[in-house]
Amino acid sequence: MSLPLEGLAAIVTGAGRGLGRVEALELARLGAAVVVNDYGQSGRDGSGEASATPAEEVAAEIRAAGGTATAHTGDVADHQQARELVELAIAEFGRLDVLVNNAGILRDRMVFSMTEGEWDAVIRVHLKGHFNTTHFAAAHWRGRAKATGAPVYGRIVNTSSEAFLAGSAGQPNYAAAKGGIVGLTTSTALALAKYGVTANAICPRARTRMTEDVFRDFEQPENGDGGLDPLAPEHVAPLVGYLASPAAAHVNGQLLVVHGGMVAVVERPRVAAKFDSKQDTFTYDELDALLTPHYAGRPTGETFAAAEVLGLKHG
Repeated sequence: MSLPLEGLAAIVTGAGRGLGRVEALELARLGAAVVVNDYGQSGRDGSGEASATPAEEVAAEIRAAGGTATAHTGDVADHQQARELVELAIAEFGRLDVLVNNAGILRDRMVFSMTEGEWDAVIRVHLKGHFNTTHFAAAHWRGRAKATGAPVYGRIVNTSSEAFLAGSAGQPNYAAAKGGIVGLTTSTALALAKYGVTANAICPRARTRMTEDVFRDFEQPENGDGGLDPLAPEHVAPLVGYLASPAAAHVNGQLLVVHGGMVAVVERPRVAAKFDSKQDTFTYDELDALLTPHYAGRPTGETFAAAEVLGLKHG
């Protein structure tokens, strides 16, 4: 019996550690040849010298398990290096079928304290990094489809966050980038569907270097009890493997939250209330009479916290 991804080639960005690492391992376990991309900086804020070690170690781990992998240590937020990443997959494996975008950094600060540099750096790595690889992969798939006159096989899995869904007071740059990734994903899904390519986004919750502060107070299972940490990245990887597979051909433009053995499909925003003017257009007084009572009594900090509606919030 063949493996679900046998004969396919995948790229996983940010795959030297954390979520990206287990996703690369899972795709390889399911049969894909994998380009393991990681810029390899030591700091989760994007600081430190670039290093080939994280990507090369994961690629070696895949090969040791009998899989096929090669390392790429470029910066996906650099347009040319993202091009080279896509070209490497095609040159190395003769094809590209799956793109998993996971690379990211954190530079947390309240919006009133955040510097321009802190904003730009996070938007660059997360949002521009997702765009760069998507652009070159999409151009490749479109070119193949036009050359053959038939749809091709293509899967994009992007990484968003519950920081976009529910808000995150100390992460305006990160939340904005993750919201932008959802918009990029849905736009890409519509643009590439006719070529046989799907694009979906996940909001993973996992204990990694990126989230060590967020989940510091959440207990892990005692050593030796045989239980898997509910926040282990390994809970996320199977969904990525599924979305990369032929079985997910009809899953497109979707946002899914995943953690601890749970997957939730998030609906697009729906209208919660609707008000119509009694004249040609609203007046201030009319809006005051309609909207002020509607919002009366709500906490001033309340947002449309979709994660709370879904029952996904801890505690």
